[in-house]
This record gives sequence, C-alpha cells and structure tokens, in this order.
Amino acid sequence: MRSTIPVRNKEDLSLAYTPGVARVCTAIADRPELAYEYTWTSKVVAVVTDGTAVLGLGDIGPAASMPVMEGKSLLFKEFADVDSVPIALSCTGVDEIVDTVIRMAPSFGGINLEDISAPRCFEIEERLRDALDIPVFHDDQHGTAIVALAALTNAARFVGKPLSELRAVVAGAGASGIAVSQILIEAGIGDIALSDSKGLIYEGRDGLNPIKERIAAITNRTGLKGSTEEALNGADVFIGLSGSTVHESCVATMSDNAIVFALSNPTPEVHPDVARRHAKVVATGRSDFPNQINNVLAFPGIFRGALDVRAHSITEGMKLAAANALADIVGDDLTADYVIPGPFDDRVAPAVTAAVAAQARKEGVNRV
Repeated sequence: MRSTIPVRNKEDLSLAYTPGVARVCTAIADRPELAYEYTWTSKVVAVVTDGTAVLGLGDIGPAASMPVMEGKSLLFKEFADVDSVPIALSCTGVDEIVDTVIRMAPSFGGINLEDISAPRCFEIEERLRDALDIPVFHDDQHGTAIVALAALTNAARFVGKPLSELRAVVAGAGASGIAVSQILIEAGIGDIALSDSKGLIYEGRDGLNPIKERIAAITNRTGLKGSTEEALNGADVFIGLSGSTVHESCVATMSDNAIVFALSNPTPEVHPDVARRHAKVVATGRSDFPNQINNVLAFPGIFRGALDVRAHSITEGMKLAAANALADIVGDDLTADYVIPGPFDDRVAPAVTAAVAAQARKEGVNRV
C-alpha cells in the first residue's frame, strides 16, 4: 500500500478526502463505470483461499494459509506489477465462499482463487465465473495447466512428435490434473488416460463425481482400465500430479523418446535422474532441476493482460494464448533441458501479458 499523491497540508487533505472526494463519489454514482478510472477497482486482484489445500500441507486453515497468500501477492507485484490483497476466509462451504466473494467483488478487478481443495474448487470457480463480470481464475488449476501445455508443446517439438499423435497418462485427478487434461485436449493432444487413487478413469466407472464424469467423457477414448502403471505401457507422455510413486520399471515401458513431467512437490513421482534413463525430456515442479513447471510463469502475466484491457473473464482462448506465448520464448534455443523458460526470464511476463490482452480483444471480452 502506497500513496499516489502527497498529503502535505490542509489543501491536499481537502482534495484527497473530504470535501474533494465527494465529487468523485457523485460522478461514480451517476456513471458506475468511472470506478474503473478513479479507484483501484480495475487494478487490484483479490487472492482468496479457505486454507483447505495449501501447497503440500493440506487443510491447515485460513490463518496458517496467510503466508502463502502473502507470497502470492508478492509474486504478482514482482513479476507483473499487479497489486493484490491476500484474503483467507473462515468458511469452507461452497455456498458460503461463493456468496462471500460475490459480496466483496465490487472492490476488485479480478479474483485469484488459491489452495481450495477439490472437487469444491471446480464448482466455486464455475459459479463465480457465471456470477461476476471480472476475471476469476483458480491458479492451482489453470496456472499449472498453462505452463504444462507450454512445456509439452516444446518437448513434443524436441522429440519430433506432433501433439496430435501423443498418448498421455496423467496421474492425479485433483484440481491441477483435471485442468491439465482439459487444456491438453483443447490444444489437440491425441489421447489422455487420467487416473485417481482408484485407477484409470473411464466412462461408466462406479463412484465418479460429476467432475470426473465430465472428464471421463472426453478422455481415454480407447477405454483403458486398470492402473496408472499399466497405462504407461507404450505411452508417449507421463504427467504426475498425484504425490504417488511410479517405479522405474513402468517408465521403462513407455515409448521411445518418451516425455516425463513428474510434478509433485517436494518429491516427484519418479526421480528426474531415474526418469532420464528412459525418457528424452524430463520436467519437475522443483527449482533445483531443469524444466521447472512453475505457475509464476503464467498467473502474473495473465492477470496483467486481463486487467490492462479490463477483461470481464479469462477465456480458454486466453489460456491457450498464454501457453503459446510461453512456448515461443524458448524458440531455437530448445534442448532437452530447456523446454520452458525460467521464472527470472524477463521476457515472460510481457509476452504473456501481450498475448492474453490481444486474445481478449480478439474474442471481444475486453472493455478497453
């Protein structure tokens, strides 16, 4: 929080507060859209959590989640000059969270949902997107998905296989696993087999919740059943988002020039050094190995682009545009250990910002 004008004397105070501020209030009352010009509304994002799925710590509650939300706000500011306010809610019911966010939304230009457990997070985001005319974005879902798609686009290019011919196995059907699968399908991947703790997800499997029923309808077109390990036999891509362990013998059954994204933190599903014995490209979620799939490559620029054009939503097209912009940064420097730029590459946020803003205008979801 910082002042944008000096308050040095009585005249300055009268202009910044009463009576001067009343003129702005009256103008906004007559023309509500002026709030975007004369208040912080169009410039500030709410970072909202209920503390139920914090990093790898799980349900630690709102108070204990605040350091992560403060960190998120720091990253917004440092990487894309986006101001934000961390907000930890003392409620976990879907209706309570949705109603609370709707009521505070007039104070913000966008809503970043964070660390809310699945499957509630899907309904919360969907309902808020329907109810609000500002961007709503669950970063645990879409940030991971966008960066994973960018990295996989370049990995596929490196191994000489078009995305449309890849068969992928995604372990983990939580927020990020579902979102990664959805964006890969949007991007045109050949096929995906998604698994949860009970094995592969397929149409007609007993016990699927509505979210998994929807993903079952658009994935696993060959109808694979059984375990993650069984599905890896002959697969081109493995994406781990489950916290489970995949044995080396299973990775060894994948196709030639396989791609392994072992993204669980702090312990990947398979150690990168082990994966490299059988895969041509390996990525993790850790900063101490090459090809880190890090959400900070996506969310700051996405919100910067959306705010700059006062977008009323973040569309699937805007997410794909962000992923393509990220992938393009690598360009001709592509290697097995460089399929995605690093978080301190100063080309990242401007490229993502420009791509998101341009796509928003193309789709007509912008206000300016």
